[in-house]
Amino acid sequence: MRIAVLGTGVVGRTLAAGLHDLGHDVVMGTRDPASTLARDDEALTRWRAEHDAVGLLTFADAASGSDLVVNATSGAATLDVLDRAGEALDGRVLLDVSNPLDFSRGFPPTLFVADTDSLAEQAQAAHPRARVVKALNTMTADLMVRPGLLPEGTTVFVSGDDPDAKEVVTGLLHSLGHTDVLDLGGLATARGTEMYLGLWVRAMGALGTPLFNIRVVR
Repeated sequence: MRIAVLGTGVVGRTLAAGLHDLGHDVVMGTRDPASTLARDDEALTRWRAEHDAVGLLTFADAASGSDLVVNATSGAATLDVLDRAGEALDGRVLLDVSNPLDFSRGFPPTLFVADTDSLAEQAQAAHPRARVVKALNTMTADLMVRPGLLPEGTTVFVSGDDPDAKEVVTGLLHSLGHTDVLDLGGLATARGTEMYLGLWVRAMGALGTPLFNIRVVR
């Protein structure tokens, strides 16, 4: 599958590498590839050297050549980035792993969207021809692509209004090693997984590590 990962931060790099290792044709999207490549970022430079088969394109160019688009940008940048991808998102499955975290008042963050709306729903409203699916936003990046880092299987949640798009994402999650995929229903259920981040942040502080996840026992 041709996959475009929007965002070159830790989450984007981790997902791009993991999906490429599965044999997918992966490119990454950024605002300005030349500026990104010229950036004084040791981690990104090292990652690029180790994953030179993963191309770097503008957001729109990356999305236009893909079967599936992954939004791996920060929540604050999400709507702007998707607007830059524009019509290239039309008809494509858009896997949204972002969270609406607001760090303007320090740590721990609050949410700039909650209760009656979600960032995933805002993305869908802004791009009605995209097929938005929310998943993987309840765990740290390493666990997104390597759930086996934990000694037991855990739960990953899926929200979306398009059944076929959810099936594509569920298949991708299984290929990454996620054995318990729980379909919560329509995209409005992403409000619940996004609001879980308040608990996640505090659990990380108590545990001293982001390498944990929850499991729904039933």
